[in-house]
Amino acid sequence: MQMNMHKTSTFRFYEELNDFLAPVLRKCSFEHQFDGTPSVKDRIESLGVPHTEVDLVLVDGRAAAFSHRLRGGERVAVYPMFECFDIGELTAQPNRPLREVRFVLDVHLGRLAAYLRLLGFDCLYRRDLDDAEIIAIAREYRRIILSRDIGLLKNRRVTHGAFVHATDSVRQLREILDRFQIQNDVDFFSRCMNCNASIESIGRDELEAGAVPGDVHARFERFGRCTAANRALPGLINTRRRILAGSASRF
Repeated sequence: MQMNMHKTSTFRFYEELNDFLAPVLRKCSFEHQFDGTPSVKDRIESLGVPHTEVDLVLVDGRAAAFSHRLRGGERVAVYPMFECFDIGELTAQPNRPLREVRFVLDVHLGRLAAYLRLLGFDCLYRRDLDDAEIIAIAREYRRIILSRDIGLLKNRRVTHGAFVHATDSVRQLREILDRFQIQNDVDFFSRCMNCNASIESIGRDELEAGAVPGDVHARFERFGRCTAANRALPGLINTRRRILAGSASRF
């Protein structure tokens, strides 16, 4: 009877991808053992790194797709998403950035969803969404999944996603702005923080009677109104300044 022989390839992960690895494997080349001819994606995720975090894989110095089969003896270099460089002509990965940045967030990121909406970004979020529903929404409506659940991002049906490293919601916001380079797309108070609907700007005289308390009505000249809930939001400019002042030092 012929014995199955284990095979090995040399792996090296770069930059923040090391955060997903066991400590002994971080920031160094190491031998990884496997059986058969698994795909590169299979081996990367077996080591703890979601495929959504990977922008470039080099096998023996050449760009390789996630479907590339390993046979043993290869050198595999794995790189994270490149924030400052467009490597579209180099990478063999098929899931390039979406033309319009829109998100769907898992149940643990409600505060982040509110902050992103405050900055004007289209974010779907509900506490009752399970993983299957999040993936279905992302695929049907071409949205990027934001999550701290590595298992969710490893799902083979996920095409666009990002693991949120920070635990503090303001730092999470900074992380997403930096990763997707969307700072210039900020449009304060154009979306409702509660429901994601658009907000229209209206004057004091356009408010329905009783929409806001009398003292609030007297203090402000311009209001924002959620187009879905018909709810008035007073003093947008003053609120924006207060939020920025309180958050600047944490960014």
